[in-house]
Amino acid sequence: SAMKILTPVTELVLPKYIYYRIQIIQFDHSTHKRYWIQQYSKIRVSIPPIPEQERIVARIEELFSQLDAGVETLKKTKAQLAVYRQAVLKEAFEGRLTQAFREENGLPDWKTISITQAIVQRKNALKAGPFGSALKKECYVPSGYKVYGQEQVIANNENIGNYYIDEEKYQELISCAIAPHDILISLVGTVGKVLVLSDNCLPGIVNPRLIKVTLDEKIMMPYFFKYYFESAYSKSLYKKKAHGATMDVLNMGMIKELPFPLCDIQEQGQVIKEIESRLSVCDSIEQTVDTALQQAEAMRQSILKDAFEGRL
Repeated sequence: SAMKILTPVTELVLPKYIYYRIQIIQFDHSTHKRYWIQQYSKIRVSIPPIPEQERIVARIEELFSQLDAGVETLKKTKAQLAVYRQAVLKEAFEGRLTQAFREENGLPDWKTISITQAIVQRKNALKAGPFGSALKKECYVPSGYKVYGQEQVIANNENIGNYYIDEEKYQELISCAIAPHDILISLVGTVGKVLVLSDNCLPGIVNPRLIKVTLDEKIMMPYFFKYYFESAYSKSLYKKKAHGATMDVLNMGMIKELPFPLCDIQEQGQVIKEIESRLSVCDSIEQTVDTALQQAEAMRQSILKDAFEGRL
């Protein structure tokens, strides 16, 4: 019932011609309501002779073919960038990006530790968010202590979101409180994303879909942790821990079992520098590609507009 069938009068119009023409009809569908076919059928369009329609369709499809080839190249570029990013992280955490730095400075070889050896040795340094029953929607207030959730972690932006709790609720859930440089890990859906909180983060707590990690920064730097945890290698390890489950859930036990590479704190700083230098180039190229993809879509509409105004 949500679909309509339009049958062209083939003596008057080519199906392909009207198919393309329909795509640029300006029809207000801004509200979520049923739009009756009677409204749409009142729209008038210019129909040239059949031979002209054939020429218009041929020209549209020629230009679309060229455009599609360009879009395919752009999409391949994005895929290659994703592969390159993971290659950078793989080399970084195998110690290959900083091997010369390590040797020049006489730094020790890498070793492997658990997350419990990297956190500050105090209660709640590794803490999951509260049970859902402890933080219901009716607890939220217009302002106060921020509730951090997957929204901020997935977007890698601590400043978005507008869920808050009052002082009383904050004190009740103080074990889930965050602090600057804490690491937040998403647990459900888009799992394994990591946000490092800044010096200026708003006081608050994590919600049930996050784990909070407070590292001992003399042992491990937050961004060293972030880049490793978001690497394909790390993800492959906690997928194995899922024992064949559809990997849409991560939990505290799985994180505690993960091996974490560790090098001298001086080398960690160099690892971060090397990663960010390479990934910043990726980001720049990806932004250019995304802009080009948006322009390609706009160009598609422009081609159709020109076609039906007789300019092709």
